[in-house]
Order: sequence, then C-alpha cells, then structure tokens
Amino acid sequence: MYSTSEIKAAPVRQQKRIITLDVVRGVALLGILLMNIAGVGLVYAYGDPSVSGGDQGLNLLVYNISDLLFEGTMRGLFTMLFGTGFILLVSRIEAKGLGVVSADIYYRRVIWLFLFGLFHAWVILWSGDILYHYGLFGLFLFPLRNTKPLYLFAGGLFLLFVGVFNDISHYRDAVDLQKEISEIQQVKAAGTTSLNYQQETSVAKWEALNRKPTEQEINSALENLRGDYFSARKQTAKLTTKLESTFTYNFFVWDVMSFLLIGMAFFKWGIIQGRKKHRFYLIMMLAGYLIGLSLNYYELQVKTDNNFDSLAMLEANRTYQIGRFFVTMGHIGLIILVIKSGFLGWIQRSLAAVGRMALTNYLMQSILCTFFFYGYGLGMVGRLERYELYYVVFAVWILQMIYSPVWLKYFRYGPAEWLWRSLTYKEKQPFRKAA
Repeated sequence: MYSTSEIKAAPVRQQKRIITLDVVRGVALLGILLMNIAGVGLVYAYGDPSVSGGDQGLNLLVYNISDLLFEGTMRGLFTMLFGTGFILLVSRIEAKGLGVVSADIYYRRVIWLFLFGLFHAWVILWSGDILYHYGLFGLFLFPLRNTKPLYLFAGGLFLLFVGVFNDISHYRDAVDLQKEISEIQQVKAAGTTSLNYQQETSVAKWEALNRKPTEQEINSALENLRGDYFSARKQTAKLTTKLESTFTYNFFVWDVMSFLLIGMAFFKWGIIQGRKKHRFYLIMMLAGYLIGLSLNYYELQVKTDNNFDSLAMLEANRTYQIGRFFVTMGHIGLIILVIKSGFLGWIQRSLAAVGRMALTNYLMQSILCTFFFYGYGLGMVGRLERYELYYVVFAVWILQMIYSPVWLKYFRYGPAEWLWRSLTYKEKQPFRKAA
C-alpha cells in the first residue's frame, strides 16, 4: 500500500508548467475583482445601481460595461480554471501509478478548499466568497475524472440549462403573481369584499418582491460596516448565510457545477491549454462575443428601461446563463490568441505569476478591500461613487502584478498555496527556493 508521504510533492518544474493556464487564471483572478468590488464598497447595490453608488453618467457607464463584459463571465472563467486544476492534480498523481491514493489526496485537497472558503467568508468577511462552493461541488468531480470530454461538456450544458429553466420559472411565477395582484386591486377598488388569506399572502409576496432597501436600512448597514470588526461581521453574516444556504442550491449548484464540468472537458480537449489552432480561437472569440454580448445587451436594456424593478430583473435573468457562457467563451478565445501572439510578453509573465498564486491573491484581494472599506480599517464603504471603486481595483491589480513575480523569484509557492499543499499532503512542503 502507498501512503501520501510516498508521493513526491515537489512543485511542478517551471518548464513543465502549462503557462497558458497560469495566464488565463491570472486574468480571471484579476477580473473577478471588477465585479466583487461593488459588493464590498457599496451596500445593496451589486446588481442594482439605483440603490447606492450612483446610476447616472459615469457611474451608469461603468455599470453597463461591467454588466456587459464581466458579470458572471469572470466567475465562469475562474470556475473553469478550478475544474481544470482538479483534473490536472488527479491525472498527475495517477500517472505515477499510485491508484487509490489519488482519491485520498484529492478529497483532502477539496475539503481544505471548502474550509478555506468558510474562513474567507466568516473571518475575512468576504460575503461573495466562491471557494466554499468550489470545495462543496468539487466533492462530486473525482468519480468523473475519466469521463469522456464530450459527456462532461454535455453534462455542463445540461446543468446550465437547468439553471436557465429555473430562472424562466421564477419569471413566470412573478408574472402570474402580477396578474393576481391586478385582480386583487380591482377587488379592493370595488370595495365589495375583504381579502381572503391567500390574497393577503399574494399581496405580501408582491410587496416583498418589489421592495428596495430603504434609506434607513442603507444607513444602518453602513453604520454596521463602518463600526468595529464584530459590527461588520454582524452585517456581512446576513448575506453570507443566504449565499451559503438557500442561494447555493437555487443558483450556485447550476452556476458553478456547470462550469466546473465544462472546464474539465476543455482541459481534456486541450482548449484551455492553447493547443488548438489560431482559427479555432478566433471563431470561438467571434461567435462567443456575437451571441453573448447580444444577449447581455438585451438584458441590460430590459433592466435600465424599467429602472431595475424586480420584474424586469427577473425577465433579464432568463437568458443570463446563456449570455455569460458565450461571453466567457469569447474571453477564452481572445486571451489565448493574445498569449499565442506573444504580445506584451512581460505583462503575460506577470499575469502568469498572479495565476500561480491565485489562492493567495484571491484572499489578499479580500484582505486589502475589507480593510480599506470596513470600519476596523479605513471605513470607506459607501463613501465612493461606483466609478471611483475602480481606482481601488486598479491599485490592487498593480500591486498584485508587481509582488507576485517578485515573490515567486524567491519562493516556490504563494503562502496560501504552500499551506494548502502542506495540509493536502500532511507534511510541510519546501517553501523557499534554493539559493
């Protein structure tokens, strides 16, 4: 029998790394902050700029750009890279002929990722954590490691369309509720009869559906987040609890699991490693952007034309998963074409370093942003307009693109990667590079 200690846990040598994966991962890691910043720098305004942060002029412009190009797509790209990482780990271990040991290492790695996610959300206070969901749904991937890529891709699309069906159902339910409310209003106007229990329940549902945060609620949230650590934690816990419970099984199970499977399929096909011809990626980029941006533009128009009311948001969500899938495909095609061209090689090398330290940099983004915005740090939450949040994003990008290659010049891994690897293999891994 083999033990995990018998597996050589030395880092993958630089010449054996799949550099394209590192660059794409780096782009995804930096890109995901474009969306997350609104969740930490503002309150109740991630998807609705009319609540806070400004919805006119430059503020509306940056919202429109992020909604068109980055909403859901950076998360999709990041998720696909985790799917490829899972299968890459197992394939390298099984190539050594160690059999069932690969399952031992794989599941320990995934469980530790799940725990990193809990720490990220509940201690660092990043409610929008995604590691929790990668760890949770990653538990289902190991039995699929030898599945043909076509089946993985088909399974991913199936889950994606289950999510679409779910969103369509939510919209239809809301339309039916609107019709029922219209009939109830006619009854109330006639004044001939009082409402029964079912009608009162429908009215309450409709009011809850269309309710936006009041000024008092916004100010209360800001006060909590600008308070001490425990005050901020009390506020973030509300959203964290929702995202890690009901929202997980009503949204993330389709959103995350689908892209994990698609990422695994793309790795087996060699797509994500850049092994296809230039023409393949060009078609991928053009088709992805043509279809995806068209759908995203339609969704954006529906929301803005109706001032982001709840029914319009649900109407736009019907094509959300399809639109983000195609735009993500467009991003992959574009990124790999740039990589293949060798254009701005020094930036690519910096992005590759960011990607090699993806876990460290993901956590570092949260630490820097929560310190900047929450009261136990600088307390800047709610003090910047939406467009000003991106000054913070660019500052974090510059910092991470500078320190990542410098760090890797002296160390084998980022600190979080080193800890994750040491916990996975149950022994301290070499950290510093030899002089």
